[in-house]
Amino acid sequence: MVRYASLFSQLIAMFNRQRFHEFVYRHRSERYAKGYSSWEHFVAMLFCQLAQAKSLREISGGLASCLGKLKHLGVKSAPNKSTLSYANAHRPWQLFESLFYQMLQHCQQAAPGKLKRFRFKNKLLSMDSTTIPLCLNLFPWAHFRTTKGAVKLHMLLDHDGYLPSFACITDGKKDDRAVARGVSLAKGSFVVVDRGYTDFGLFSRWTESGIFFVTRQKQNADYIVAEHRPVDRNILADEIIELVGLKSHAQCPHLLRRVVMLDPDSDQSLLFLTNHLRLAATTICAIYKDRWQIETFFKALKQNLKIKTFVGTSENALRIQIWTALIAMLLIKFLQFKARFRWSLSNLVAFLRWNLFTYRNLWDWIDSPFETIPLPPGPVQNPLPFSALGQEPLKTTT
Repeated sequence: MVRYASLFSQLIAMFNRQRFHEFVYRHRSERYAKGYSSWEHFVAMLFCQLAQAKSLREISGGLASCLGKLKHLGVKSAPNKSTLSYANAHRPWQLFESLFYQMLQHCQQAAPGKLKRFRFKNKLLSMDSTTIPLCLNLFPWAHFRTTKGAVKLHMLLDHDGYLPSFACITDGKKDDRAVARGVSLAKGSFVVVDRGYTDFGLFSRWTESGIFFVTRQKQNADYIVAEHRPVDRNILADEIIELVGLKSHAQCPHLLRRVVMLDPDSDQSLLFLTNHLRLAATTICAIYKDRWQIETFFKALKQNLKIKTFVGTSENALRIQIWTALIAMLLIKFLQFKARFRWSLSNLVAFLRWNLFTYRNLWDWIDSPFETIPLPPGPVQNPLPFSALGQEPLKTTT
C-alpha cells in the first residue's frame, strides 16, 4: 500500500493553488486557452528543470512515461510538443515571476540566520549580473554584439541564506547601473557591487537615503585626502576622501572612505570605496570578500539547472525557462535548509533528478536518502516462472 505521493508531487504541493489561480487571473494567463491549463504548463516547465530535460520532446516523453503517476500533480495528460511550444511562446512570463516571489517568501522564513557571517544588524546584499550567451541565428531578437546574441540576468542576493531577493532579465546591452537605479533598498542596508556599478550620482542617492555601499575604487579616481586613520595588519591605508573631479564632485559631494588592503595570496593591493565611516577597515574588506557568494550562486545556477540551453527560441519562452530555473533553485535551497543531511547543492539536484517519481515521504528522504524502506509484512511473491514468459528454464547437467 502506497502511503505517499511521489517526491515531485510533494514538491509541487508547496505552491499554494489558490494563490496560483490568483496569479493566473491577474496576468490573464489562460485567456483564449483551449484545454491546456497554466498549472499543467508550470508543472511541465518545472519538470524540465528538475529532470534536466534537453528538449520539448524529452519533457513530453518524460511526463508521458509517468502517466500513472501524474494524478497527484494535477496533470491530466502529458502535453504534446506543439502544445507546450505554443504555451511557451504565448503564455505571459510574468506568471512565473510572481511564482518566484511567492516561493521566495517561504524560503526567507526557513533561511537559517546562522549563515550570516557579520555581527552588525544591517541587511547585507550583493548586486551583480551574469551574461547568458545565445546563438544570434536562433535568437535574432537578442542583439548583443555584431555576431553574438545574449541576455543578462541581474540579481540582488540576500546574504541571510544567500537567496536572490530580486531578479531582472534584460537584453545583453543593458547597463548594470541602469538596473541598479531602479532597485529599491531598505534604509540601513549594505549593498556590495563591483566596479561596473561605479556611478557617483547613484552613490550620492544611496548616501542621502541612508543606504551603505562597498565597491572597488577605480585607479583613475580624482580625490583629496581629508583624514588619515590608523591602520593595522594587512590594511595599507584607511582614509576619508573627497572627490574633486569636476563631474564626480558635482554628482557626489559627500565624504567617502577609501580602504587599501594587501591581499596576502596575490600580494596585490586592493582598493575599496564605501560611504560607511565607522566600521573597522578589516570588516569593510570582509564584506566585499563575501560578495563572491553571488558569483557562486550564478555558477551553481548555470551548472545544475537548464539556463544555458533552451527549449524555445522566442523571448517569452526564454524568460519562462529562466524564471522556472530560479524557482527550482529556491526549491532546492528550501530543501537544503530543512534537511538534517548535509547535502551539497549538486548532489541534491542529482539525487532529486533520479528520484522524482519515487513514492516516499519527502522530508524523510532528504534526511535519510540512503535508507531503504522496509517491505510490508507477508510472503514475498516469486517472480513469474519461465513458462509464463514463453521461455524454458536452463537445464543443468551433472
